[in-house]
Amino acid sequence: MLRYGKIGGGLVALALLTGLVAAPPASADPSAALAGNVLTYPTAGGTAVAVNDVIQASLKTGTNATFYNSTSGTTGIKCAASSFSAKVLTNPTAPGTATESLTAQSFGTCTTNVFGTTGVQSIALNNLPYATSVTSAGVVKISGTTAAPVQSTVVLNSLLGTITCVYRTSTNSLTGTAANATNSITFTNQPFTKFSGPSLCFGTAYFSATYSPVRDSTKGNAAVYVN
Repeated sequence: MLRYGKIGGGLVALALLTGLVAAPPASADPSAALAGNVLTYPTAGGTAVAVNDVIQASLKTGTNATFYNSTSGTTGIKCAASSFSAKVLTNPTAPGTATESLTAQSFGTCTTNVFGTTGVQSIALNNLPYATSVTSAGVVKISGTTAAPVQSTVVLNSLLGTITCVYRTSTNSLTGTAANATNSITFTNQPFTKFSGPSLCFGTAYFSATYSPVRDSTKGNAAVYVN
C-alpha cells in the first residue's frame, strides 16, 4: 500500500504499506534538506501538505508486491495490484518527522507457486489503522500496538482445500525507504513470521514492494515530496 513519492502484508504491503511519502535521493545529505515542511507538493520544498490530506499510491508500473519464503528466492506469492491510503496527522518544519495514519492497504491479482497450493483467495492487512511516520531522511515506519499488532491474513486454495495463514512482524513494525527521485516508497524483504496456519504456510514470509508515484489526492493528485 510515492511521484511523491500475507504472507504478511502490506504490507503490507503490507503498505502495505504504506501511509507513505517520498524522500530525498539516497545520495542527498539530510542536513541539506530544503527549508519548509517535511512533506510538500508539487515539488521538493514546495507547499506544505496539510493535516488531514489523504496520500495514496499504487504499485510502480510493471512491478509486483511479493511475499517469498526467503530474501533471495522466488517461491511464494506475488500480486500485480496493491495500493495504500493514509491520512496526514502532523507535518512539522523540516528537518523532522511527519506522522500519518495508514487507513487502507489492498492486494489483488495474486498468484502462488507454493507447492501444494492452487490459488490465492485473498490477502488482507488486519488491525488498521496503523501509525506511520516519515522522516526527513526518508525513513518510513509503520507501527502497530499491543492490542492491534501489524498482522496480515492470507487465504489460499490448496489440494486439500482452503488454508488460512496468519502472519505478524516480530518488531510490530515495517520499515521502508522514500525516494524523491522516483516519487516512491520501497519495502524490501520485510519479514512476517507465521502466527497460525498449517505446514503449507511459510514459517517466514518476506514482503517487498515499491509504491510510485505517491500523491496527495486531496490536492488534485499532486506529487508529494519529503524534505
